[in-house]
Amino acid sequence: MSGGLVARGCTALAAVAVTVAPAASTLLAAPGVVRVAAPAGTAAWRADHRRLPDPVSADPVAVHDFLTAAGTAGRRELAAEYPGVVGDLDGAPVALRYAANRRAMDAAGPPYRGRAGRFLLFDPRGDGRVAQVFGDLATADRIAVLVPGASVRGANFWTGAGGRRFRSPSVQADGLYREGARYRPGRFAVIAWLGYETPKGVNAAEAREDLARAGAVALDRFVAGLVADRPRATVALLGHSYGSTVIGLAARRLPRQVTDIAVFGSPGMGVTDVTRLGTTARVWAGQSRRDWIRWVPGIRLFGLGHGTKPADPAFGARVFATADVSDHDHYLAPGTDSLAALARIAASGVRR
Repeated sequence: MSGGLVARGCTALAAVAVTVAPAASTLLAAPGVVRVAAPAGTAAWRADHRRLPDPVSADPVAVHDFLTAAGTAGRRELAAEYPGVVGDLDGAPVALRYAANRRAMDAAGPPYRGRAGRFLLFDPRGDGRVAQVFGDLATADRIAVLVPGASVRGANFWTGAGGRRFRSPSVQADGLYREGARYRPGRFAVIAWLGYETPKGVNAAEAREDLARAGAVALDRFVAGLVADRPRATVALLGHSYGSTVIGLAARRLPRQVTDIAVFGSPGMGVTDVTRLGTTARVWAGQSRRDWIRWVPGIRLFGLGHGTKPADPAFGARVFATADVSDHDHYLAPGTDSLAALARIAASGVRR
């Protein structure tokens, strides 16, 4: 490495450190072991004499086959007995997951009891995990999965981080669905997927990939479960900010049904260029000139940073318009050119 390159790398690293301002020991710690969250009720499920498929390690296709063989009555019995597991069981039929999560949400009480919507995931423990569906998965031949970034929690999934509804994954996914359904009426669905622990704002966790690595494992399983139940549908993954890093780390293991990946306000996808994602999907990127993310260095150095930013021409992604996006959080705002482009990508794989 030349002296000039070392200097530039050190300057960029210093910029990251100043941005997140954590202790150096936290910044430079070795990556931790990826731990997949086990659904609520897993211990009892594993102890069940029926030798049920493990919710953490079983192949989603094997899960789907097991539940198909169990019959309608058997599936309903399991959902009633273990709603926390079945509602989070990748590979389970979507209607069964809806019923299990409705039961779990009602049992959890306010503010979850009676909340409208259909859910493929609900776990109120810790920061909370939720996946809400817009549209009809039973008829959709195109499914978009929206992966949010930092500061999103189960508690603000519907209200938005900081009480700002435009930051709510539920509100964003609903808007994306309404816009995209114009291009694929009756055959399009959107899932707002909060299936991982997000960084708590701009801090050391956001500069590192530990949470993204865990999120990538969860996302891979979730998508595999969707494909097991809806094998003829194609899938688009959309990631905002740190959510794009999750998708980047998941990309290599995604099934062929994932035909499009679109990221916006991305700090990086964990690689230096699009070819290193290891995916056959088309990769799209957008970054507003008024987004503060443009000041984050596009590097990976000593465990910090997420690689070249996807909107950088050197990355090699297909760029979509973001000219009227006002900041880091309005890429899915109604009436913006970015929402129009993302809706077309999500619904049909084209930007115009």
